[in-house]
Amino acid sequence: MTTNPADTAEAQLPSAAPVPDAPVPNDPAQDIDTRVRALVSAMTLEEKTAQLYGVWVGASDQGGEVAPHQHDMEEPADLDALLPAGLGQLTRPFGTAPVDPALGALSLMRTQQRIASANRFGIPALAHEECLAGFAAWKATAYPVPLSWGATFDPGLIRRMAAAIGADMRSVGVHQGLAPVLDVVRDARWGRVEETIGEDPYLVGTLATAYVQGLESAGIVATLKHFAGYSASRAGRNLAPVAMGPRERADVVLPPFEMAVRESGARSVMHAYTDTDGVPSAADEPLLTGLLRDTWGFEGTVVADYFGIAFLKTLHGVAGSWADAAATALRAGVDVELPTVKTFGAPLRDAVASGRVPEELIDRAVRRVLTQKARLGLLDADWSPVPPALEGADLDDPAALRGTVDLDSPANRELAARIADQAIVLLANDGTLPLSPSPSRPRTIALVGPNADEPTAVLGCYSFPVHVGTQHPGTPAGIELPTLREALEREFPAARIVTARGADVDGDDTSGIAEAVRLARDADVVVAALGDRAGLFGRGTSGEGCDADSLALPGVQQALLDALLDTGTPVVTALLAGRPYALGRAVTEAAAIVQAFFPGVAGTAALAGVLSGRVNPSGRLPVSVPRSPGAQPSTYLAARLAQATEVSSIDPTAAFAFGHGLSYTTFSWSGLAVANDETGTDGEFALALTVRNTGEREGTEVVQLYLHDPVASVVQPVQRLIGYARVTLAPGESRRLEVTVPADLASFTGRDGRRVVEPGELELRLAASSADPRLVARVRLTGAARYVDHTRRLHARIGPAQASPSTGRRISST
Repeated sequence: MTTNPADTAEAQLPSAAPVPDAPVPNDPAQDIDTRVRALVSAMTLEEKTAQLYGVWVGASDQGGEVAPHQHDMEEPADLDALLPAGLGQLTRPFGTAPVDPALGALSLMRTQQRIASANRFGIPALAHEECLAGFAAWKATAYPVPLSWGATFDPGLIRRMAAAIGADMRSVGVHQGLAPVLDVVRDARWGRVEETIGEDPYLVGTLATAYVQGLESAGIVATLKHFAGYSASRAGRNLAPVAMGPRERADVVLPPFEMAVRESGARSVMHAYTDTDGVPSAADEPLLTGLLRDTWGFEGTVVADYFGIAFLKTLHGVAGSWADAAATALRAGVDVELPTVKTFGAPLRDAVASGRVPEELIDRAVRRVLTQKARLGLLDADWSPVPPALEGADLDDPAALRGTVDLDSPANRELAARIADQAIVLLANDGTLPLSPSPSRPRTIALVGPNADEPTAVLGCYSFPVHVGTQHPGTPAGIELPTLREALEREFPAARIVTARGADVDGDDTSGIAEAVRLARDADVVVAALGDRAGLFGRGTSGEGCDADSLALPGVQQALLDALLDTGTPVVTALLAGRPYALGRAVTEAAAIVQAFFPGVAGTAALAGVLSGRVNPSGRLPVSVPRSPGAQPSTYLAARLAQATEVSSIDPTAAFAFGHGLSYTTFSWSGLAVANDETGTDGEFALALTVRNTGEREGTEVVQLYLHDPVASVVQPVQRLIGYARVTLAPGESRRLEVTVPADLASFTGRDGRRVVEPGELELRLAASSADPRLVARVRLTGAARYVDHTRRLHARIGPAQASPSTGRRISST
C-alpha cells in the first residue's frame, strides 16, 4: 500500500505571484513571467493539463496533417477530442515513418496551424525528435554515435556537429531534441553502451556539454538523459534495478549532469526508467526537485522517458492507479508526459477534482512548459507556423516541394567524415599498417566477415535507417551508405579485393568459415570485418534492449577470427561495433586491430583511410577493451579491490585500457616542471611539459591528466581523468604545455555525504592512456579539509604555454 504523495504537497509549494490586472499573454513587450502567469490564471484545468503531455504522431508524406501513431504500448490519441483544450507536444513527427523532409515540414506546419486555431489561446505544440547520432529523420545525415564522440576527445568538433544537427531540425519546425545521453558506462554488456560517450564521468561531461551548447546555439531545446543511473543496472540489463551507493551516484553518475546544467544552457532533462535502491527516478523528488532545481538551479522542463510515468504503476508498483502515478511523478518534479497522454489527462484531472492532487502542482508544471514555449517565440502574436525551410515556397503545391529540403548536405557529410576520421582507434599494429602499395604486383586483400559488405554496419540503433527504416523494408535508406568493400575498392584501386561473409553477426552457422579461410590463405593480407548489428529490443546485438550476457564477439565471429589467424596470413581485425569486445587470441596474434564505434555515413571511408595511411589515427578508447569476455562489470574507474589480486582467479585487467590509441607517428614527453608541489586545499597546482613529434609525419597526441589519491577517508578509484587535450604536431615539432589543476578536482563525497577536499599527498599523472603514464608529479594539499559544493571548479587547464617556459622544479619522467 502506498500513500498519496500529493496529500501534503499544497503546503510545500511556493506561493504564486499576484497576477497583474491586464497583462497580454502574447505580447513580447511584457516580461515572460508576467505573460505566463496571466495565461495560467486564465486557463481551465483541462487546458492546463493539455500542455503537460504529448501525442505521438507521424507526418504525412503528402504534406497533409499528421496522423496519430499506432504503437503497441497505447491506443492512438483522438486529436479531434484533444485539440480544443490545446496540446503540449508533438512526438516525433519526422521520426515515426519515412517522409520527404520538405513534405514533413509542410505536414508539421499544417498541423501546427490546426493546433493553434483549435485552442482559445492560439498556442502551438512543441515538436520534439530524437537526435542522438544526427536528426533521426529520413534522408538526414547519420553521424557517428556518441561512443565515437568519446573516442575523439574533441569537444569543439562535437559542438560543431550538434550545431549542424540543430540547424537542420530547426529548419523544418522542430523545437526539442532528445539528446544527449550522459549515462556513464558501468557495465559494457548493457545494450545502450553505443549511446553513451564512455566510462569516465569527466569525458562524458565535457563532450555532452559541448553537444548541448551546439544544439542550443541552433535554437533547439537539448534534453539531458537519463537522469539518473540508468547505465548502472544490474548485469547490464536494460531497465533493470540499479544497485549503487550514494557515493557512486554522487561521484560517477551525477557529475556529467551537473556540468551540463552549469555550463551548457540545457533547457530540458529526461528522467531515467530505473529505480535506485527502490526509488524510481520518476518518483524521486530529492533528485528531480531537491538536487536538480533547488541545488543546481535548473529552470527548464523535466520530461518523462517514454511511458515512464505509467511504469510507476505497471513496472515499479509504487502507484495503484494512473492518477497515483501522475500525482507521484508530478510531485517529484516531472512536468511533461511523453510520448503520449496516459496519466496526465483525465486521471490527473479526476485526482484534482477529488482533492487528491492540489491544482498548484499542475500550475507549477504548466508555468515551466509555457515559459519554455514563450522563450521559443511560440506565444508571440506574430508567431508563424512556417518553418525556415519553407519560407518563400509555394505551400499550395506539395508535389513541387518534394526533394527541396536537404538534410544530408555536403557540409554535413564533411563534418561527419572529420568526426569519423578522429574517432577511429588503432588498438594494435605490428607494422602491417598502413597497407602501402606493392611495388611489384597488385596486392590481394581478403575482406572477410559479416560487416564486410553491409551498408548499415556503420549505424547505431537510433539512426533512422535502423530505428525506423527496418519497419519499412521497401523504402530505401535515404542516405548514401558505402560498404567497407566499396570503401576499400576506392581506397586501393590497384588492389585485388576478394570478399567472403564467413559468418553472420549472430547465429551459430559456421559453414561459411571454410570459404573465408580459403580466400585468406591466397591473400597478402586479411581484413576481418567483425562487430555488431544495431537494433532494438533483441533485433540486434547492440542497441536499446540488446544486452549481452558476455563480451565475447557475437555469434561465431571468434571462431571465424581464430580460423583466419590460423592461416598465417597477416590479419587486420576491423571492428564496426557498439561496444567493446574481448578478442581472444587476436590481442596478441593479429597484425593490427582497428576499432570503430558505429562511425556513421563516412565511417567506412574513415576506416579505409586508416588502413591505407591516408588518415593518421588519433582516436582514443572511451571504454576499456576487455581481455576476458566474462570479467564484468569492469571499467578503468575502479578501486584497488577491483583490480587483479592474488585472492581471486578472475583478472579484470583490460586488453586495451581506457584512453589507449596508437598513431603512425611517435611522440616523446619530457621536461616536466612543477611550479608549486604544495598548495592549500583551496589552491591550485601549476605544471608544464613538452610534447614532441619524433616521427616522420604529422600526428595528434592526446594528453590525458589523471589524479591518483593514495590515502583518503573513503575508498577512491585508483585514478580518474580530470583533464585532456589534443595536440597536433608536424614532424619534429614540439609544444610546451602548461597545466593548471585546481584543488577542487581532488574533491570527492566523504563519509558524511558532503563533497570534501582533503589534505594529503596526490599524484598528477600525465599519460597517453590510463595504463600509460608518461610523467608523474607528486604534490601535496595542505591545510584543513575543505567542503565544496556545486559551485566548485570543474576543469583543469591544459594548453600552450602563455609566456616563457616554467621555471619550476623539473621532475624526471616515469
